[in-house]
Amino acid sequence: MSTDEAGRLFHFTRLPRPVVDRAGGVYLWDKSGKRYIDGSSGAVNVNIGHGNRAVIDAMKRQMDRVSFAYTIHFQNEPANELADQLASRLPRGMDRIYFVSGGSEAVEAAIKLARQWAVATAQPTRWKIIGRMPSYHGITIGALEPTGDDVLTRVFEPMSRPMPLIPAPTVHRDHDDLSLEERGLHYADMLEAKILQEGADSVLAFIMEPIGGAATAALVPPDSYFPRIREICDRHGILLIHDEVMTGVGRTGKFLGGDHWTCRPDIVVLSKGLSSGYAPLGAIAASEAIVGPVVAMGGFLHGHTYGGNPVSCAAGVAVLQEVDRLGLIANAATMGEVLKDELAALSRRFPFVGDIRGKGLLVGAEIYADPEARRPLPREAVANVRLIDLAFERGLIIYSRRVRGGPESDNFMVCPPLIVTRAEIGEIIATLGDTLEAFAREFNLPVNH
Repeated sequence: MSTDEAGRLFHFTRLPRPVVDRAGGVYLWDKSGKRYIDGSSGAVNVNIGHGNRAVIDAMKRQMDRVSFAYTIHFQNEPANELADQLASRLPRGMDRIYFVSGGSEAVEAAIKLARQWAVATAQPTRWKIIGRMPSYHGITIGALEPTGDDVLTRVFEPMSRPMPLIPAPTVHRDHDDLSLEERGLHYADMLEAKILQEGADSVLAFIMEPIGGAATAALVPPDSYFPRIREICDRHGILLIHDEVMTGVGRTGKFLGGDHWTCRPDIVVLSKGLSSGYAPLGAIAASEAIVGPVVAMGGFLHGHTYGGNPVSCAAGVAVLQEVDRLGLIANAATMGEVLKDELAALSRRFPFVGDIRGKGLLVGAEIYADPEARRPLPREAVANVRLIDLAFERGLIIYSRRVRGGPESDNFMVCPPLIVTRAEIGEIIATLGDTLEAFAREFNLPVNH
């Protein structure tokens, strides 16, 4: 592809990138033949790895039968089967499934379903969705409204209706005498305070990632956070939406991130790992208690041309089968502990890397100029972008962003496909070590040899 041809495309990154040629397992190759290890699973979505023949063949078989049938006109077998497969893996009673094309669409659909439920159950004053700062729930206007990220939301505020936010449970930055359990309750109680401030009869739902994703780099709240959140939502008649776009389908060592705790959501949002990058696919799941009144009122006032697409759903069915066949949820749990141990060892060598956290193969860390004071590098350094670039030059893909609007920091995540082996984790860690050496030289940061 010539420069002129490449220049016709525009993306959210200004970084120059090579043209990808092929991929397999945890690796990708560009047109020059250079190999990259996928330490981020793409956008933390390629859960079963690249080039899985079972999924590719399932999609081909479906395309030979029918590649598209509009859901207004027909049901299709892959969508029905995928709905059944999902319902069997989700918390009991969450057996009403709605398919879309991706995570932002799924969050948007969940918000609209919640609102229609309120209207259908004679609660028309409820419309506010409380989110967290920082957080990320998608890039469409509706999904941005409960997202806590000023960089992404500020420019669109005149076109949208920003929602109330509470602080994310960034307990690793707190300097107090509270125990972890007390800190979890403290952050959860902020939800109740916000509900009372806004007026409980105006609040429709609280949306959260059970384990943080892009905005908070695998942030894990204390165990005490979850039951208190559920209790508060129940007390005020508010729906709890779990955004499992990044955490779902085995990524954290359980099928859902929320499965690590007994905190049953009212609506679950899925995407990314549901099709593992083989086709655009997302879903929301809810109970009959929520969907039934909406259907009885005349139906869900929502729809997408490609919702429930038979090829995408065939990919989803095959992905779930591969997750089971390969034992990937158990592997995510086991390899996640290996990965965290290796990152902890790196942090002893590179003391500017701290607060290693996560579950399964959703693992993150912070980069600090002063780890004890939790002081970040200067904003103008754009350190997180430089870290990505240095890693990419060395054939390692990781996930990183600078968080603003909440406690400012640079973070990065290491989230390889769930098929990753100990040897491949070793390769990731070795390359990340080389990357951090170069990063330390460039930013004059200490290294322990």
